[in-house]
This record gives sequence, C-alpha cells and structure tokens, in this order.
Amino acid sequence: MEKFEEKIDGLFRHYEDLITRENIAVEEGNGLFTRYKYPVLTAAHIPVFWRYDLDEAANPYLMERIGVNAVMNASAIKWNNKYLLIVRVEGVNRKSFFAIVESPNGIDNFRFWDYPVTIPEDVIPETNIYDMRLTAHEDGWIYGIFCAERHDSRAPGDLSAAIATAAIARTKNLQHWERLPDLKARSQQRNVVLHPEFVDGKYAIYTRPQDGFIDAGSGYGIGWALLDDITHAEIKEEKIIDRRDYHTIKEVKNGEGPHPIKTPVGWLHLAHGVRGCAAGLRYVLYMYMTALDDPTKQIATPGGYFMAPEGEERIGDVSNVLFSNGWIADEDGKIFIYYASSDTRIHVATSTINKLVDYCMNTPVDGLSSSASVVTLKKLIDKNLKIMNG
Repeated sequence: MEKFEEKIDGLFRHYEDLITRENIAVEEGNGLFTRYKYPVLTAAHIPVFWRYDLDEAANPYLMERIGVNAVMNASAIKWNNKYLLIVRVEGVNRKSFFAIVESPNGIDNFRFWDYPVTIPEDVIPETNIYDMRLTAHEDGWIYGIFCAERHDSRAPGDLSAAIATAAIARTKNLQHWERLPDLKARSQQRNVVLHPEFVDGKYAIYTRPQDGFIDAGSGYGIGWALLDDITHAEIKEEKIIDRRDYHTIKEVKNGEGPHPIKTPVGWLHLAHGVRGCAAGLRYVLYMYMTALDDPTKQIATPGGYFMAPEGEERIGDVSNVLFSNGWIADEDGKIFIYYASSDTRIHVATSTINKLVDYCMNTPVDGLSSSASVVTLKKLIDKNLKIMNG
C-alpha cells in the first residue's frame, strides 16, 4: 500500500507538472489576436495545501477537504515585472473569494500567492463577492471595484432573490486592503469600472445600471458617472455611452470589462455583450473606442463581436460564455487579454495596441439590418475584385 508521504509527493509532482507546462500559441485565427492551447488557470491549479489537510492523523485517507469548483474572471496588473491576476475562486459551496496569482511571462507558470486576499467587510456584510476590476489610478492608489451580493430582504420567501452593489477597496501593495463604502446608486450596479485618470478633477466610473440582479431591464447599456469623492462614492448623474440595440450581440445587456487602455488615438475599450438564443444567454466580447479629450464620446464602434467562445470554451458551469475583466498592456505595445470561459476557467489571448486600434478604426459598424449588412459586404467585394482583376 502506498504510504501517506508518497501520496503527498505524488500530489505535488502532478501539481508542478501542471503549472509549469508550457503554453503553446495557436497560430490559426483571424490575424487579430492569438489564442493559446491551454487555459492558464483552472480549479486544478489551486495549490495542494489549500485543498488537502496534509496531517496524516487528521486526514488518513488524504481526501480533499476544501473543494474548488472554478477559477474565473480575472483582473490583471503588471507588478514588479510580474504578470499578476486577481482571480475569482469559487468553492464547491458557491462562495467566491479573491486570490492573486503571478507569472513571469503572462502566458504560463502562474503560481498562487500563499494566502487568498482578505477584503474587509462592509457595514452590512455580504454573502458573496466576485469579479473585481483593478485600476492603478493616477492618485497613487490601486482600486478594486467588485460585486457584493446579498440576499434581498424584501423577498424573505425567495432564496434566489439577490441585490448587487458595487463594492470598493483600495491598496498600495496588493496585500493590505482598505474597504471603502459601497457605491450609492438608484439602481443595482454590477460591472462597475474605475477610469484610470481624473476627469474634470473628479473620479470617473463606467457603470451598468439594471433593474434587477440578473435583468438589465430599463438599463440601456454601459453608463458613465463622475464622483465627487471616491471614499463616499455616489452616482448623482449617469449617462449611457454605449447603448444596447435590438438583434445585436448586446441586446440583453452589456458591461465594461477592464478599464480602458490609453492609446495615441483614443481610449481602447473591451466589453461583454449578451444576447438570448435557444441555448440560453450567449456572452461574447466586443470593443469600442472613445476620444482622449472626452472619454464619453465614441470614435469607433466595430460591428459584431471581437471574440466568442470556441471549442472547450463553450462548455462549463454556465456554457457559451466569454467574460473578461482584466488585460495588461506592456511597454512594447503587446497586450495580454485574460478571459474566462463558461464560468469555469481562465485563458489568455495576445495582441498589440496597433492591431486593436486598427481593428476598431477600420472595421465597419453594425448597420442594424440584413440589408445594411449586404451593402457593407458588397463594398468590400467590389474593392477586392478590382484588386484581384488588376
């Protein structure tokens, strides 16, 4: 019979083989971005000493004591020349928490820090927290805005009734966090993102107003608001800067992903759009750009999705879903896009600022009808046939 110590050694060897596996670029694609063969993080990447009690007396059968269901929805930052993700770890008990993983190259060899992130609770404790958007703001703080979920006390007989608020925490070192009061708003707010610069001397946020916990309802898209004080954040005026439309990739709802990246041309945005289909809700990623001097003014709106789930990405706890709330732009212009698939695992795709700006500025807009789509396509065909026929 295999000894206890040998079983532990086997667990750690298998774990090291997994996290040190080289990730391989998948060259086939549309020329816009590069996918990679393996997810960068799954539930299996959770450290052995988080899941198992390594004390033989307490765990003689070496059974997993704390189970993890999924690792998803990662915020991202370049920190001390390492690529860091703050990921949502969901236990088998449905409770989520944040953990930090780091990689030397942003593609593979991600290792968890020894302990999960400790976020102080609000005055009203939340049941669940998840989906942090991380912003290194020009005020010198690193802010994390995330969803805080509580049971809706107005529906005591409905155990699925929930209320979502945008919670705010900040840090200087990613280890010790200060909790600020939740964002005050007239509607429920999820997918709230802090703009990295002051605008008119105020903090600026991207919002997603919605009538209920799930349904956007009368919320018409991605919003924008200015805050007088981040330590007592309150939305007083809110306007929609990226609207939803009928029969599009974002007809049900949409939301800002990570904070936008500043480029010489404009602010580069990554967002998710949701539509209904026979299989349920389908989440895809899309892009748009806004003006440098006015981040609320759209200057490019390429039609359709930028990235949609493919292959195994389509399968998971909530299938047919891509979601991103983290990306990193290196000094050389390379961009690492971290996206979750089907609420189960995290992947990376790489591109460049120049490619993404070109895509945004030169991809036709959605004409919002079949006939408009044909007109747009015929223009490209005409141009190419002239080139081909010399």
